[in-house]
Amino acid sequence: MCDISEKNEKSTSLLLRDDTGVSLNHLHHMAQGNQTRVSEFLLLGFSEDPELQPLIFGFFLSMYLITVFGNLLIILATISDSHLHTPMYFFLSNLSFVDIGFTSTTIPKMLWNIHTQSQVITYEACIFQMHFFTLFIGLDIFLLTVMAYDRFVAICHPLLYTVIMNPRLCALLVLMSWIISLLHSLLESLMVLQLSFCTLEIPHYFCELNQMVQLACSDNFLNDMVMYFAAGLLAGGPLSGILYSYSKIVSSIYGISSAQGKLKAFSTCVSHLSVVSLFYCTSLGVYLSSSATQSSHSSEIASVMYTVVTPMLNPFIYSLRNKDIKRVMQAFFRKAALNRPFVFS
Repeated sequence: MCDISEKNEKSTSLLLRDDTGVSLNHLHHMAQGNQTRVSEFLLLGFSEDPELQPLIFGFFLSMYLITVFGNLLIILATISDSHLHTPMYFFLSNLSFVDIGFTSTTIPKMLWNIHTQSQVITYEACIFQMHFFTLFIGLDIFLLTVMAYDRFVAICHPLLYTVIMNPRLCALLVLMSWIISLLHSLLESLMVLQLSFCTLEIPHYFCELNQMVQLACSDNFLNDMVMYFAAGLLAGGPLSGILYSYSKIVSSIYGISSAQGKLKAFSTCVSHLSVVSLFYCTSLGVYLSSSATQSSHSSEIASVMYTVVTPMLNPFIYSLRNKDIKRVMQAFFRKAALNRPFVFS
């Protein structure tokens, strides 16, 4: 019996190596008990085909740069122009900041792994990635809800808009969004830290909460209950608020007598409604695809839609449909072109 246990200990402490010779060193025995603690995971990503790696790298690098620069332009535009110092653009600049953080949590690590031809992510880095991804997705949901409330007040109570949506309330709404999202992500992260893992391979390109819980070899019933309860409360609740706000908005717009007035009122909501529809439809598509099929690739492709494509499209949606943003952008680029130094040959 002693010989068998010694052999088992030696076998679990061996360094595992992949085909490229990269040291994985995945398992370390804990000092007490029979549990094992994973020190590293493997992010399987989209494809292991070497010929596809440059294409995937270029595709995601392009989308990441567009996302960062597009959302930075929205932030700079709202800060630089005093006419945009309103609640709607204050929330929009916060949403742009969150979208940058959202994509920066996952894409740079994936690009680095492709560049280094490695699939490894440390246990600590995986937990941090999962924590910040959960934080930013919660902030996205709450900010979209706050923006729906802002449009509700602007259209349904236009005379009281400046009184209700005062700077103190706007700051408080954003602060509460941060606090609730941070507490939720901390709770989920601390609960995942209590799990033990036997499977080292994550069939995804980042450490997502649901994937981590499903990989656990210890009892994850409590994690599942908390995760689904939080999803219902923190996603379903805000969605109900958005739907209620827009039901009142539609009712108010329908009551406007002139067609021009209806068009003007509706045009202030088109951008936000487009972003909300894109975010929730793609998010719902991820979970429907993951539950309907066992293919990890279909779930990954669906995840790309709301983790990469949606944050990338948000600046385009708001700039193309918004005259104020377009005006500031044109002035910004015009000024940049005039200030560019000429080089004489």
